[in-house]
Amino acid sequence: MNLLTLPGVFAPISDSWLLADAIRQETLGPGSRALDICTGSGVLALTAASCGAETTAVDVSRRALLTVRLNALRHGVHIRTLRGRSFGPVAGERFDLIVSNPPYVPSPRADLPKRGPSRAWEAGRNGRIVLDALCDTAPAHLRPGGVLLLVSSSLIGTDLTLDRLQNAGLVDVEVRTSVRGPLGPLMRAQQKAGTIPAEIDHEDVVVIRAVAPN
Repeated sequence: MNLLTLPGVFAPISDSWLLADAIRQETLGPGSRALDICTGSGVLALTAASCGAETTAVDVSRRALLTVRLNALRHGVHIRTLRGRSFGPVAGERFDLIVSNPPYVPSPRADLPKRGPSRAWEAGRNGRIVLDALCDTAPAHLRPGGVLLLVSSSLIGTDLTLDRLQNAGLVDVEVRTSVRGPLGPLMRAQQKAGTIPAEIDHEDVVVIRAVAPN
């Protein structure tokens, strides 16, 4: 997929493409509704829309949302874009598919950055601020039988994410895809900052799938 990314918008890397492949394996079509949280360039929203779903993309960055609109225009699909954090802009709405490649890189700061490109990857000291919130609140926004697809990393605890989703009431929680590889530039930078142990040189990037009970 040929994407335009405006300056300051994080271009998709391998974890986004893994999640895009997982979206294509779901049953989507006319009448289905998809939601992409932390959309960034919009690659996941574009994938869902190309599969026939009525798609909404949410992000805190105005520039990211403009990027999504431009890419949707270029690819001939319609995507509703909403600015805000997590599920705030879609309060009271439910979807057949929710996808997210959230920020999950540990950082020296305890909170989330308020501005700048690092909003796309930094997620607090344990890297789980955004991910945990998504796990806890996603069930209220899924239709019965709806699917949640998330990207995560072994560096912040895959089992923690699986347990959190189960505790939130989702079923059939599983790792759909797992790819092991060397730490990327973002993780290496945080390793130098001391937030990731120096002896770690690989991580497992995973796509996790969970289902809302019928």
